[in-house]
Amino acid sequence: MKAWLPFEWIAAWRFLREGRMQSLLIIVGVGVGVAVIVFMSALLSGLQDNLIKRTLSSQPHITLLPVEEVARPQQASAANTALRLQKNAQRLRTIDQWQTLRDRLQGWPEIAAVSPVASGPAFAIRGEASKAITVLGIEPERYNRVIALTERLTAGQLRVGAGEAVIGIELAKDLGAEVGDKLRLSVADGRSETLTITGLFDLGNKGVNARNVYVGLRTAQSLLDLVGGVSSIDLALHDLDLAEQLARRIAGETGLTADSWIKTNAQFVTALTSQRVSSNVIRFFIALSVAFGIASVLVVSVIQRSKEIGILRAMGATQAQMLRIFLLQGGIVGFFGSLLGSLLAWSLLVLWQLLARNPDGTAMFVISVEPGLVLTAAGGASVVGILAALLPARRAAQLDPVVAIRG
Repeated sequence: MKAWLPFEWIAAWRFLREGRMQSLLIIVGVGVGVAVIVFMSALLSGLQDNLIKRTLSSQPHITLLPVEEVARPQQASAANTALRLQKNAQRLRTIDQWQTLRDRLQGWPEIAAVSPVASGPAFAIRGEASKAITVLGIEPERYNRVIALTERLTAGQLRVGAGEAVIGIELAKDLGAEVGDKLRLSVADGRSETLTITGLFDLGNKGVNARNVYVGLRTAQSLLDLVGGVSSIDLALHDLDLAEQLARRIAGETGLTADSWIKTNAQFVTALTSQRVSSNVIRFFIALSVAFGIASVLVVSVIQRSKEIGILRAMGATQAQMLRIFLLQGGIVGFFGSLLGSLLAWSLLVLWQLLARNPDGTAMFVISVEPGLVLTAAGGASVVGILAALLPARRAAQLDPVVAIRG
């Protein structure tokens, strides 16, 4: 060590060098702990991002719907005074003044994209084959910013002009249809429309691929008898985590029903939250085991070096200096352990990306290591090392030099 270094640094470094094997083992132990924390955090983050991305590949972050109509109580016959609820006739409801609302929401800083949709049930008919489907009338430029439909095309183009439609790969398989084929859509009141299939999509959801048929907004309005109206407005947000909060705000200001992806996928979100909690518990116990490892090594070091400590005290070293010597040892062990752990975690993540592959050879999911995660883990390991050294450091500082030298 350089002579210009403070006395505490020189003593701490020499104590660690004298017990090389102990120091090496505890540094490796800290490194393994840090590596597990970084690797597990990055893996879990990548997995959750992938699951959320897949879940939201076929649905908007927030969907605005007309308010449900309340069933009216109707008086029964005079002989029976009980009330019964009479449901309104089923019909597609529309959002009033949706153009104004669309333009208004587009100006909100939290909202990335707004897309009106006219949707309703219908039948897709080709030859003898018939399937129940959902017709979705969209403005493709707007809708593509909410759900990246263009990126999900497996054939053809996202073209939904007059007389054109884009269908899912499962529906195409069920009907035996391909791009360029004709498809007839029919609704309950007898209206029908014959369309040309211009594209096939795969949104990663078999049900959606078998059910959704995208057409132009005006085509859907005409087919579903929604004259100039839309049945919902889909929103994409810049921050997914704000979905529920923003949905409540929009519902309060507009009077519409606002369903966020968090509410729609409540069980999925609960599972993700539980996963995060369990991961945090595991990380806590890993950090705790690292702390106990550092503390045990330094306690042994205090016992083994009690005479040296006594001599240093007799030569004029203060209690504060002895305290700092052992705290520095803990910090040094934590620092070098965190460097080793970060390198090990990076190696494990690279190995995972090489080995964890889908059958087609593509990566199972993307794992990105945030620099903040590594810095947090490294800083945390150093802090844990210092805190773990606190007890043995106090014990070393409180040793009576005379008793320590006599041994």
